[in-house]
Amino acid sequence: MQDTSQHASSRPAQQPCEFLAFRLGNEEYGISILKVQEIRGYEAVTAIANAPVFIKGVVNLRGIIVPIVDMRVKFDLGTPVYDQFTVVIILNIGTRIVGIVVDSVSDVITLNAEQIRPAPEMGAAVDADYLIGLGTLDQRMLILMDIDKLMSSAEIGLIQKLTT
Repeated sequence: MQDTSQHASSRPAQQPCEFLAFRLGNEEYGISILKVQEIRGYEAVTAIANAPVFIKGVVNLRGIIVPIVDMRVKFDLGTPVYDQFTVVIILNIGTRIVGIVVDSVSDVITLNAEQIRPAPEMGAAVDADYLIGLGTLDQRMLILMDIDKLMSSAEIGLIQKLTT
């Protein structure tokens, strides 16, 4: 009998993954909970001259200068509105700490490999390189992001240059 416990992904089927679920506009996204350092309310940032529009600025987090990326602006989801639900997710990306602004955070979701479907081909208009796939749980569907890949992309790499 053949062992079919390995799927196309590199994760064994028996290893569930936990994702932090958050909203941007009308969509729900998920990132690996292992990348999340903390969740904070949105506060004013210090703007950086000549930074791309999606980099809101930087904050001082206990002595560490943390660049803040507005994901709504990054994904061109319209003009962001900052209210009491707006949060900053502080992430550990490699050796860097980066904050991302999202509309709201809902919960932590555990998904098995069977609940994660490959990301559909979306054509050239959407860069799917940073997508892990689509996670399904009951009636919910999460767009699962590889936050390491997204934050390591060339344009996000500008953050490193601007804040060092």
